[in-house]
Amino acid sequence: MDRRKILIMKFGGTSVGSANAIRQTAQIVRDRHLSAESLVVVVSAMNGVTNLLLNCAQSASKGDHAQFLSDIARIQEKHLEAIEGLSLPVKVSEDLHSEIQAYISQLQNYCQSIAVLGEVTPRGLDAIASLGERMNARLVSAQLGELDVHSQAFDADRLIVTDNAFQHANPNRAETARMTRNKLIPVLKKGIVPVVTGFIGATPDGITTTLGRGGSDYTAAILGDALDAAEVWTWTDVDGVMTADPSIVRDARVISDLTFDEVSEMAYFGAKVLHPKTMRPLIEKNIPILVKNTFNPQAPGTCISQDAQQKPGKISCVTAIRDVSLITVRGRGMLGVPGVAARTFSAVAAEKASVLMISQSSSEQSICFVIPESDARKVIGSLENELAIEMARGDIDAVSALGDVVIVTAIGAGMRHTPGVSARIFKALGEKNINVIAIAQGSSEFSISMIVASHEADQAVRQIHHEVVINGH
Repeated sequence: MDRRKILIMKFGGTSVGSANAIRQTAQIVRDRHLSAESLVVVVSAMNGVTNLLLNCAQSASKGDHAQFLSDIARIQEKHLEAIEGLSLPVKVSEDLHSEIQAYISQLQNYCQSIAVLGEVTPRGLDAIASLGERMNARLVSAQLGELDVHSQAFDADRLIVTDNAFQHANPNRAETARMTRNKLIPVLKKGIVPVVTGFIGATPDGITTTLGRGGSDYTAAILGDALDAAEVWTWTDVDGVMTADPSIVRDARVISDLTFDEVSEMAYFGAKVLHPKTMRPLIEKNIPILVKNTFNPQAPGTCISQDAQQKPGKISCVTAIRDVSLITVRGRGMLGVPGVAARTFSAVAAEKASVLMISQSSSEQSICFVIPESDARKVIGSLENELAIEMARGDIDAVSALGDVVIVTAIGAGMRHTPGVSARIFKALGEKNINVIAIAQGSSEFSISMIVASHEADQAVRQIHHEVVINGH
């Protein structure tokens, strides 16, 4: 078959979070199936279910039987209510009830075992977290059957081969392509729509893994790469990728076209767009991604591709990352001394803290970087231990943390090689007397990041959005 005619459609938790949402999703799939394209559907767990599953595991590890049994009951009730709401034939409904009950019993057994051991491993968390997608794929497939769409639920651990980095597993591209083609191509040739569980994979030994939170987007991209798909569509509850968080910026609007590079920056800098790894499998083959709204399917959405046209100087969006701390290593004795930066970031890496932004003064007398606020205390301790000798002899004056700050980032491929963009941004902030504490710009010129006080962050986002994103067009 011509694999370039394959379309991957992924539906997020809100798109399959209730009987009404599942019906709407199934109708979208049916309408697209009628256009004679070969379809692969990827589904998330019902919204909120993955959190409940993980809560079950954590409660069990603490010996809190009442809590995990209560959460299990909520998960069961949510799925049984959806089955009743779908108004399926009696036999189909009974079969679904039996399947869901089997998964609930499995969950209960996992939790009882964890409670006895008094701890839960990453491998155990992955086994439990995978159950939400497994249950929901059966519901969606059953509803498609009611619309005369021949479908089949597939667990992605039969398709996606990963390493054993439980909770954030990495796929083996070659083995995944082989497995996916062997399993799905024959099904697609028969006109069957596979309904694949997002988020999960398995080691070569068949042990269940997960791809990280939000990993259903990643699943869709992995399958798109494996099948050489024409496009990947991801369905959510908004009309597309927005120029800013609409809860902060009232006049935020949908962006019609974005490049892969822009979306990668947006995902990294806090925009709730796509799983950060989603673009990787698709960039090489330039497989476009279309972001659409399940509950407003007529909206054109946002198209993400390598070929998106960009207006010079254009800033596409403004994002914000909160709950971060600015760490500064400062001292006149650092000037011209090799190795200080390397040792600084080695100490950060030893604590497994993620560095979100880096800035260094041109005089080499200070290095500052941003990490999650939850890591600040342990990172400060690690740095003071690593640089104790330099601090004792006065080469380094201080290692300090500044909390209650936010990273505000302006992103746009049109910024590249365009003079004056930074001036426009800082002019917009200056007009509202917003103080910029630190600045960083990557050599790619796709983004400019600024640290501002948290109480000024929303105003900074609105000001950049209004003066640069809107008025700058």
